[in-house]
Amino acid sequence: MDAEYIVRTANGPVRGTVSPRSQDGRIVVHRGIPYAAAPFAEHRFAAPAPAPAWDGVRDCTEPGPPAPQGTQLIGAAPWSPDTSLDCLVLNVWSSTEAGTAAPVLVWIHGGAYIVGSGAEATYDGTRLAEAGLVVVSVNYRLGFEGFGHVPGRPDNRGLLDQAAALRWVRDNIAAFGGDPGNVTIAGESAGAGSVVCLMASPDARGLFHRAVAHSVPGDMLTVDTARAVSEGVAKAAGVPLEAESLAALAPEKILAATDEVLSGSGEGSGGVRTKAFTCYAPVVGGPELPEAPLAAIARGAAADVTLLVGHNTEEYRLFTELGQKVEIDGEAALAVTATRLGLGEGAVAAYRAVHPEASLRELFTEIRGDAMFCEYSVRLAEAQAAAGGSAHFFRFAAQSRTMEGRLGACHAFDLPFAFGNLDCDLAVFLCDGEPDEGYRGLSERMVGAWSAFAATGDPGWPAVRPDATVVRVWDIEDSLTEGDASAVRALWADVSLDPR
Repeated sequence: MDAEYIVRTANGPVRGTVSPRSQDGRIVVHRGIPYAAAPFAEHRFAAPAPAPAWDGVRDCTEPGPPAPQGTQLIGAAPWSPDTSLDCLVLNVWSSTEAGTAAPVLVWIHGGAYIVGSGAEATYDGTRLAEAGLVVVSVNYRLGFEGFGHVPGRPDNRGLLDQAAALRWVRDNIAAFGGDPGNVTIAGESAGAGSVVCLMASPDARGLFHRAVAHSVPGDMLTVDTARAVSEGVAKAAGVPLEAESLAALAPEKILAATDEVLSGSGEGSGGVRTKAFTCYAPVVGGPELPEAPLAAIARGAAADVTLLVGHNTEEYRLFTELGQKVEIDGEAALAVTATRLGLGEGAVAAYRAVHPEASLRELFTEIRGDAMFCEYSVRLAEAQAAAGGSAHFFRFAAQSRTMEGRLGACHAFDLPFAFGNLDCDLAVFLCDGEPDEGYRGLSERMVGAWSAFAATGDPGWPAVRPDATVVRVWDIEDSLTEGDASAVRALWADVSLDPR
């Protein structure tokens, strides 16, 4: 890498800059590199096309714009209006040392498939690059643009974008000191859902070798459900459900129509469709994702991919404490919620036995968290092991101290620890200020585990076995159990996690 931090990619040279977080000036970041053509005009609602080449050196010292996105997600940070369909860009953190072939970690952001950006401060890759990785973070199309059903166009355009980014990594990452033969994909929440979809997708076959999935949501839709959602969106937008009419609309018009569908206020509106209170998720049944990931992994479709998967112990508190209104009129009402989630009679009493001092609201968060993230995550690990693959499983149990500790080990609290970014805004909020030595030590161990896993496939504890779900518990003091100690797992044994 030359003195101006210029790297020559297949489309043209790009200029980067020293990462502001680099402690010794050794880590360089290139931001906003196009990996596919902007999805305008004929590319709208189409599979990603190759990025055009450019003349001269392209300045890549600033992030590209986030994808168009709304404000529907509870707990999500507000986004500036400075979004664009010209969002198919990625960022690369790498060392200035010449001649390296470092393991590569490709990060796919979360946000319920409707919000987010690979350029968020929480996802800054400097610390992981200092630990010996080349780190890539990716933007992809969100909401209707990325996952809405459009007749004659591919359903899972957001997943196809991610696969296109992985092809860019295969073809270009060696110029940044990365090893294209040692690529790990990683994500949290919708990013983790994307990761497991890529494990089952024909379009991503052979483009990565390992996978990290934190807090995997079970949200997947059938083609019929996705079509019904799109019918409601098109009706709210005042156009027929056809590619040409939808492509003539500005993204903001489709976002407004999505809001109308979600609110249930529009004529023909189908209301909320997913566990995350949105109406978009990966669509199962088409050529991009012919089989549900859990089923594909169970039959060994990704047995050659080493998996690191887990969840936080109080996932759902992020939503109940930061915006979702919860009113439960007695245990009978809570039992109705449990039944709607697929649990049988006696489920509330079983949760009460495990959490005898919990309020109804707290029991609600336990049940919803298991339904939304926890059960799906552990089933993936067990399915991968049973199919002859390798899976390492964890639970993140460290407690947030903000809001008098009410957030607990909530959704997304693990992210600043795994990236080593305890000074980002999210971490400062969730840690309730400056992190102490206990938090810092946990972060160092998690950065080390991710780095080791990306390099070798071994994060530092035994893999799940067909006869035992080995669990690493991340906390101020870590622990390891040789069996899944969750006392309510049996309640979920017969609950279907199939696409809806």
